[in-house]
Amino acid sequence: MRFLLGEFMNANRFKTSGFRSRAAFAAASILLAGICVVALGSAPARADRCDDLAGQLKNQIDGLSVGKTAANAIYLSHPAAKQLMLGCPNRKFTFELIAGSDSRKPKPAFVDLVARASAIIFTIPKSDTLKGVNRCIRRMGILHGSDVRTRYRRLNMHCTRTKTSAAISVSRGNDE
Repeated sequence: MRFLLGEFMNANRFKTSGFRSRAAFAAASILLAGICVVALGSAPARADRCDDLAGQLKNQIDGLSVGKTAANAIYLSHPAAKQLMLGCPNRKFTFELIAGSDSRKPKPAFVDLVARASAIIFTIPKSDTLKGVNRCIRRMGILHGSDVRTRYRRLNMHCTRTKTSAAISVSRGNDE
């Protein structure tokens, strides 16, 4: 290696005037490395909006815990819901809350959880989201069937139920 470096330094392409240019080059490279470390190292790590929103939900709703993030969604858990998921922004929606109940007729605690989470996610008063969620869940039945889509306060609500469970999806389109 020394031989190759010596041949390279002795070539006529690079003329060095001794210690000064090597020391200046070393000082400049150390200074440049220091600037890069300061510039890149001091920038705070920022989570995306979806992670921030999941943290807000965890802090403001008792019993809610944040699970894994996979496929543009954050899985949440709460004792009142069998399934709870926060969908991150995509081409169609800004955010989406998907909640599933373990009974055909959801309990008031489940409805309250969905309304509270929707109020936090979409920055709407809880009373408005509670009214919209109740309206969507109550419409499921003999007249409207087991698959109901409603719209309330610029929120799209999609309620479905099977013989053993019920689910609701609350979202807002990107164009609103």
